[in-house]
Amino acid sequence: MRAVNVVRFSLMLGVCLSALGAAPIELRLWPGKAPGSENWSVPESITERGGSRIATNVSDPTLTVYLPDTSKSNGAAIVVAPGGALQVLSIDSEGTKVAEWLNSKGIAAFVLKYRLRQQPPGASRTVAPPPAGPREELKIVKGNGNPAPGDAVLDEVLRMGIADAQQALRLVRKNAAEWRVDPKRVGLMGFSAGGGVSVGAVLADEPGASADFLISVYGPSLQDVNIPADAPPLFVAVGSNHFNVTNGCLALFAEWKKAGKPAEIHVYDQVSGGFAMSKRGLPVDTWPDRLLDWMQLHKLLQP
Repeated sequence: MRAVNVVRFSLMLGVCLSALGAAPIELRLWPGKAPGSENWSVPESITERGGSRIATNVSDPTLTVYLPDTSKSNGAAIVVAPGGALQVLSIDSEGTKVAEWLNSKGIAAFVLKYRLRQQPPGASRTVAPPPAGPREELKIVKGNGNPAPGDAVLDEVLRMGIADAQQALRLVRKNAAEWRVDPKRVGLMGFSAGGGVSVGAVLADEPGASADFLISVYGPSLQDVNIPADAPPLFVAVGSNHFNVTNGCLALFAEWKKAGKPAEIHVYDQVSGGFAMSKRGLPVDTWPDRLLDWMQLHKLLQP
């Protein structure tokens, strides 16, 4: 009972302080331990890499609330899911910086720290070098761009990440009035694996726990794409040379269009990896502007 009371107090405190325009507040998603990972024991770790914080071993998922100035607020809201192959989270480059930019456009942002694959402290996270010779792109079936099909552990972590995204959407809508959010304009934006988590939450199509619009930034689906009847508009941005990911995003877009659902995709030349909010002196730098155009098109920025 005590843990539940602590969660309730944290939620009340987050609502009050955020409404006053205070610093962002990090709230726990679940009362008590998150369902399905109650026995996880590896401690969470936050390190810095290239000036950006990286989270590993997340077992207590959270949502950090970023609210725009009341003079700019337009009522739109986006839950932001950073990427990192379901093993790490790029908290700043694909989370905090995105939220701050969204706030500058009057959009409420909520950075999701979802559960990750558990790894022993000090375990090596280096990626094995690719085999010699030309690499073969993943064969994509049913829009599923999962680069590690059949990995039971990662599949379970993906399921938990999706559950965390759904819980985040419930939390935002529950506090819509206090956070000056329109509960019918709550979207999901995922980067890389966070895109897979976001797509999964939409495909689950659970009432109250799905998005009103979906934004995938170099994030292919990590599961078979079976489009629900009420699938929301989809926006995709990806580099043209991002191994496996480019084709995965194209397949996701194709499945949306095949189902007759609104979708827009931007494939940027001379880009082979994640770009987030960085500036490269290339056309990809303007993807956030194209996102705003798309949101305007769908009347998502109109109070």
